[in-house]
Amino acid sequence: MNAAAISGIAVLGAGQMGGGIAQTMIACGLNVTLYDIDSTALANRRASIDKAFERLVAKGRMSEEERIGAIARLSLATDLELCREAELVIEAAPEKLRIKQLLFAELDRLCEPQTILATNTSSLSVTEIAAATNRPDRVIGIHFMNPVPVMALVEIIRGLATSDDTYVKARALIGAIGKTPVTVRDFPGFVSNRVLMPMINEAIYTVYEGVATPEDVDQVMQLGMSHPMGPLALADFIGLDTCLSIMETLHDGFGDSKYRPCPLLRAYVAAGWLGRKAGKGFYVYNDS
Repeated sequence: MNAAAISGIAVLGAGQMGGGIAQTMIACGLNVTLYDIDSTALANRRASIDKAFERLVAKGRMSEEERIGAIARLSLATDLELCREAELVIEAAPEKLRIKQLLFAELDRLCEPQTILATNTSSLSVTEIAAATNRPDRVIGIHFMNPVPVMALVEIIRGLATSDDTYVKARALIGAIGKTPVTVRDFPGFVSNRVLMPMINEAIYTVYEGVATPEDVDQVMQLGMSHPMGPLALADFIGLDTCLSIMETLHDGFGDSKYRPCPLLRAYVAAGWLGRKAGKGFYVYNDS
């Protein structure tokens, strides 16, 4: 199965991840329906994608004709019914198990029996999400990294019932769009966030305990460990609410105190200091 063989993909959620997935897919020649309940969010995401392509044109990495063609392959929808004909649906909804289960139950009712339903979950059980459907064999985890257009890695997670056919098609698609698929088992946090989030959480603890400032913690990891971005700047980029949700999934899933979310992380989320998207987290942002 190659990218050209797929007649259409639906991406659910016009946030940073869903928008990045849609941008990557249309740039590779795929027709994508981007769904969100918020029409303003959809319009903003389309404008953001177009600006990203304009930058590529300015850098000589995309022709103007290619930009126009890619944007033409993107359709926007506030009605989930418009995703009915997709051969593959990729969900990028908030990282809450109940939200995803309800959405997958609706997709199971709506979509054709052969449609593959994929979740971009970064930490939740693919098996539990699949259990909300009558087609667990057609459900799989396809976890893109953020920012999607830039990052090469995609974790492929098989649920307990995921069929070989579904798995092979998912891996082939990811390879066809120029990403590197890595297969991991269905454990909390998979590999990426099981390793990354405890490091971020520990970095937050060093600030909480007064060991160092956020700036100094990040400088240690950048200059001493050659990280391209410090863990606290990265947490702000990901979203502190997302970081907290993943840490809670790890803590609940493994029952191990080493995954206990830092109280400072909880406090920042409670205050609405969610990072870059909120204008404030461990740093203050004035992107506007």
